[in-house]
Amino acid sequence: MLTLLITIIAIGLMIFVHELGHFLVARAFKVGIERFSIGFGKAIWTTEKNGIQYRLGWIPLGGYVKMQGENPEEEISFDKESTFLGKSWWKRALIACSGPFANLLFGLLLFIIAFMLPQKQEDLLPVIQNSKGIWAEVFSPADSIVSVNGKPVKGFQEFLVALSDKKTNTISYLHKGQKTVLEIAPTEVDSLIKSLEPKVDTTIGEVFTGMPAWRAGLKTGDIVLAVDSVNVSNWYEMRERIVGSKNDEVMLTILRDGKILQRKIALEENIAMGDQKMIGISQYMPVKRVTQYNTLQAISYGTQSTFSFIVLNYVGLYKLIMKPEQLKSNLGGPVMIATMGQQVAQKGFSSLIIFLASISLILMIMNLLPIPVLDGGHIIFAFLEGIFGKPVPIKVQAFLQRIGFALLLLLMFYAFYADISKLLIRQFSFGQ
Repeated sequence: MLTLLITIIAIGLMIFVHELGHFLVARAFKVGIERFSIGFGKAIWTTEKNGIQYRLGWIPLGGYVKMQGENPEEEISFDKESTFLGKSWWKRALIACSGPFANLLFGLLLFIIAFMLPQKQEDLLPVIQNSKGIWAEVFSPADSIVSVNGKPVKGFQEFLVALSDKKTNTISYLHKGQKTVLEIAPTEVDSLIKSLEPKVDTTIGEVFTGMPAWRAGLKTGDIVLAVDSVNVSNWYEMRERIVGSKNDEVMLTILRDGKILQRKIALEENIAMGDQKMIGISQYMPVKRVTQYNTLQAISYGTQSTFSFIVLNYVGLYKLIMKPEQLKSNLGGPVMIATMGQQVAQKGFSSLIIFLASISLILMIMNLLPIPVLDGGHIIFAFLEGIFGKPVPIKVQAFLQRIGFALLLLLMFYAFYADISKLLIRQFSFGQ
């Protein structure tokens, strides 16, 4: 219950930031404001100041700024110059853009703040599972990295990051129980990174919310013993049997709390992974450490993360449009957000901040979709007027907005259906 309340407050904050962007720019252009609402439906709190009604609706799934004359079908009983539709096309475009832009700035700020906080990081042990190419003659299975350039390393990723492509690297490692020192030229670093595989057992680290493994009831700490009755001894063998399966589902034999269980799990294509089959789990990482970045690093990493997140999501949307049959498995609504929030909160405060930043950016991305009623629809109407020198006919705008509203309602109900069905399937799996 507490997690749900925190999720509602967090989503409400992102919506407030979005609507505040619209509100401030509309006021700057002297557009009359009638109402500023966070949430829909009947008001649970309301107040009025300077002729503007401020309210909280009992359905916390959105918000709006009611501007004078924004509805193409309403009769205008006041000065047209103070209306949204009475403004020039470029002012309307800026007002529509201001909400998503506010979410962009807020998401960027949250990403930067998150990188300024102590980061809980997980890593694999710096032990070699396999080496390829010319490096197979250097490293053997079970070799353990001790230090790089005189700096001790405790994790495999830490080892890779410590390698320099600008100077000769000195690697100290244990080979068959004997300490060995190896020098690696800068030009060899890329080849070394691509050829080494760390030792990874079949312990599950994270089960991703909404994915097939999550729906089947798999949990963190489960140990996979076999895939389709074939024993597996490491993560690579397990992954190969899952990804390479010719069936639509796999049977996993797992060890949990001393008991052996079997779970039949569907294989799904995820839009982020192309045509590759997956069940939605990651390996357990035993090495834990805390990292903190300085202000300049936080700004750099926060900015990179923000724009990488935006690009990846737009690419994902494009792939989803090309493969609409994957909509159900890739669509998440408020219930999934609350469930993910609970998992993320367990990882630490900085991870929670990154999760909130992601929600803010998703609000920006979704609102810029070219759907009437959404900001993207208003922007398109404004730009069409700028290009052709006359506005889109009022009747056309009104008709398209009704269609857009119906689409949003349909998508909202579908998201709830997808969320609840995934939760029910997971609960049924636990019951088994």
